[in-house]
Amino acid sequence: MKKFNREITEDHYYIAKEIYLRIGVNTDAVIEKLKTIPISIQCWQGDDVTGFENHDTGLTGGIQATGNYPGRARNADELRMDLDKAMSLIPGKHRVNLHSIYAETDGKVVDRNELGSEHFRGWIDWAKQKGIGLDFNPTCFSHPYSSDGFTLSHQNEDIRNFWIDHCVASRQIGASFGKSLGTPCITNIWIPDGYKDIPIDCYSPRERLKESLNKIFRVNLPEKYNLDSVESKLFGIGSESYVVGSHEFYLGYAIKNNKLLCLDTGHFHPTEKISDKISAVFNFVDEMLLHISRPVRWDSDHVVSLDDELLSMTKELVRNDFLRRAHIGLDFFDASINRVAAYVIGTRNVLKALLIALLEPTDMLKTYELDGEFTSRLALLEEFKTYPFGAVWDYYCLQHDVPVADTWLDEIRNYERETLSKRH
Repeated sequence: MKKFNREITEDHYYIAKEIYLRIGVNTDAVIEKLKTIPISIQCWQGDDVTGFENHDTGLTGGIQATGNYPGRARNADELRMDLDKAMSLIPGKHRVNLHSIYAETDGKVVDRNELGSEHFRGWIDWAKQKGIGLDFNPTCFSHPYSSDGFTLSHQNEDIRNFWIDHCVASRQIGASFGKSLGTPCITNIWIPDGYKDIPIDCYSPRERLKESLNKIFRVNLPEKYNLDSVESKLFGIGSESYVVGSHEFYLGYAIKNNKLLCLDTGHFHPTEKISDKISAVFNFVDEMLLHISRPVRWDSDHVVSLDDELLSMTKELVRNDFLRRAHIGLDFFDASINRVAAYVIGTRNVLKALLIALLEPTDMLKTYELDGEFTSRLALLEEFKTYPFGAVWDYYCLQHDVPVADTWLDEIRNYERETLSKRH
């Protein structure tokens, strides 16, 4: 694939810059703003949420990675290598999001309630070398103690305490990330607990979940090291009728206990707009975590596309100055295509959506709205759809010395031929 000429890319940018100046948008300032927005890239796209544990329970918890594309990462070194390649093709400096199943235990069996920061030393050293932050998640699925679909809300006290201990350990691990790397780690709790069919008692599991969370958060950790988040879900495979940790449950818990609320774009009804929830929730919580994927008819975690809902979310963040209070992460795992390419496609699309939102003349549009000039508001919103944001994006990539437009595909094909194809 023929590479873009640097001079032509720069010329296109300067033309676009003049066009945006007509509506009062300084593209240089927009680019500087975009540089400050990190995306937390999920490690589990690289190995289909398999992890490095020794027991073989398979992927459970109402989630599924479909496909068998060759080249899946088989260990932490390969996964970090794939992340290195992906991040070299994505403009900006970003973060990496880990699950506890990505611990490195040197072949020893270490159960999840016994994990410590020493089991993530390889990840910490790697992140420190790259100058990036890490985020963390306890893994409350794909384990013998989650085989019946319940964890923190389990009616068996011993099993429930196991998961409480695991989450307590996870918070400590997250704090160690923050302390070592100089940027707070978001430790996000999601559980798969629920019933396939309609239960008689909906209250008791939620009461147990609340008590478990209270025990997990009993010890306050410095926010400069660790930020706690809770994540809801509408349904999953095997929990179609009832999920203990619903949106309403966690919304109330987050507000009452001053925790971050995680909104996962795949964890709601297909007709619900997550973008509309952002401004509603920010009236009651200080900070929010977004897990961005692309649901197709259900929580299928497809690679993020530059679609209308993604644009609506980023515009909601920009128009209301929410970027300083929102943390953006990715949560897809597609095994049907090249996994490293999936990283690049999804992350670049989120950055493109943020760029489009930042290039919008928000003050002008708000003035029209307040003045009742709805004709002008609609007309300009439609015209802006064909403004040359692509020229600004290409220039942004050029500034970060990453491939412009689709030329990154050449590097992915070379990486697949030289590295991924040799994994069996």
